[in-house]
Amino acid sequence: MKAVTFHQHGGPEQLTCEDVPVPSLEAGEVLVRVRACALNHLDIWIRQGIPTYSIPLPHISGCDVSGVVEQIGEGTDAAYPIGQSVVISPGISCWQCEACLAGKDNFCPTYHLVGAGVHGGYAEYVKVPARNLLPMPPGLTFEQAAAYPLVSVTAWHMVKTLGDIQPGETVLVMGAGSGVGSMAIQLARRLEARVIGTVGTDDKIEKAQAIGAALVINHAREDVTQRVLTFTDGRGADVVIEHIGQAVWDQCLRSLTRGGRLITCGATSGPESPLDMRYVYSRQLTIRGSYMGTRAELLEAGRFIEAGTVHPVVDSVFPLSEARQAQERMLSRKMFGKIILVPEASES
Repeated sequence: MKAVTFHQHGGPEQLTCEDVPVPSLEAGEVLVRVRACALNHLDIWIRQGIPTYSIPLPHISGCDVSGVVEQIGEGTDAAYPIGQSVVISPGISCWQCEACLAGKDNFCPTYHLVGAGVHGGYAEYVKVPARNLLPMPPGLTFEQAAAYPLVSVTAWHMVKTLGDIQPGETVLVMGAGSGVGSMAIQLARRLEARVIGTVGTDDKIEKAQAIGAALVINHAREDVTQRVLTFTDGRGADVVIEHIGQAVWDQCLRSLTRGGRLITCGATSGPESPLDMRYVYSRQLTIRGSYMGTRAELLEAGRFIEAGTVHPVVDSVFPLSEARQAQERMLSRKMFGKIILVPEASES
């Protein structure tokens, strides 16, 4: 099969499209013919190399996959037959430990992601545990279906479980054009929040408004905190949803009201930020780290997509052989929504 691999860590030039063996199955596994795979910033980090995250090389990235069940491992109790259109739940857990049995599978000691701990969807085929399959929501294209699993479970875990957003609250979403940002805006609106989004270029303003942002701030030419305070009559946001880290950390904190909640799930601009503890405790702020979410949360978020009240946002589609160009577009920050790879054999 064709797959995009990298044999050593480095820049996008390390990505090569080559022939590799189709994965062989063990009991409990299924083979999915990939119809679409969405990019995530994790793909960039994995390719660049993370000192604390060792993976065997060569590696195939890709956490978000939609496709068709191609083969079922011998002795596997699979809920979906060969030919069924599916999406893949990206988080792999043991389902036997205390955390998994308590429904907190993203706390499992063995928790890892398709495309990170194991080979992923930058390929014509991918193998996954049978329990990681979910039916593809009706009415979606394969590209749209690949665009929602990781960002929807992440965003729902942030806005609902950790952020505990209440009707009428003001929510600031940093990076409205990202996959997590565009999904968080929509989910926060479903919770009846008033949403502020930030973007880096004016051409993204109308796009952010179209998915539910009441106010969109161009952080490249406006003071985010001042705009938030003006919009909220000096009060500040109740919740900030962010995944950018170092470059925006201080403005996230300064944009919160007293007793506000900052939920963070990433550090695309860098992981180290100064923190004035006096400001945090004197204003009684809550800072919560978020990592993925549970299978149950993915199903909850998926109900909004099935109902058509939340829509996966697709920025652009590239053939699998142009994975390098796709990652370069992500690094350019020009996208609004998800960037999708499609194996050439799957293109219509």
